[in-house]
Amino acid sequence: MKSNIDGKSAVHSDRKTDYDDSPFDQLLIWLLSRRMAETIGRETHLDGYDGFVDLSQKIVQGRNANEQKQVVMGVLRSLVPEVALQAIRTFFSPTQLVCELNAWSATLLFEWLVGPCEVKEVEIAAADGSVRRQKSGVHIKKCRYLEQSQCVGMCVNMCKLPTQDFFYKDFGIPLTMTPNFEDMSCEMAFGQLPAAIEDDPACREPCLARKCEIANEQAKSCPKLRG
Repeated sequence: MKSNIDGKSAVHSDRKTDYDDSPFDQLLIWLLSRRMAETIGRETHLDGYDGFVDLSQKIVQGRNANEQKQVVMGVLRSLVPEVALQAIRTFFSPTQLVCELNAWSATLLFEWLVGPCEVKEVEIAAADGSVRRQKSGVHIKKCRYLEQSQCVGMCVNMCKLPTQDFFYKDFGIPLTMTPNFEDMSCEMAFGQLPAAIEDDPACREPCLARKCEIANEQAKSCPKLRG
């Protein structure tokens, strides 16, 4: 996949990023979209990534935040055989090496979904209060999904929360995702337990007033976050 993101100047630009998906990227987008359509029993008339986002919007319709998250987790689980999930939980504890390998893998496997990203060093807080530095972070320069959906609620309910839960509950690997709604970047930290929903600033973000077509500028947080 190629994109027009080039350095910090493009990351902060309001101009929509152009993507040139490879045949393999297109296959992955089709596969994920197909699973989503099968899960909710609805189709989309749009192709490629547009169709994927359109199906995401259909998942949101008529479902509250938790129901949206559960649908996405069901789709994610359908993509990985249960025997593989069980083996990973059994034989791979979330050591520094495992977390760093997950970060490296994410930059190779998920650019078609979130856009260009890179491994970075992060501080991981342990349960005993100690902090260690490790290269288990991923910096997403400008999230393709957030840029396309233009919705805080979809970012949190359809990506951040289900992805965090999927890695922790199904793989046994803690993950914290921290979206930046100003420049649409995102930080992933494998090995870091996420904050509780009530303590997570992302779950109290207002609408993207200048971007979302149905933004509620009077609401303190995006109505879709807990709707």
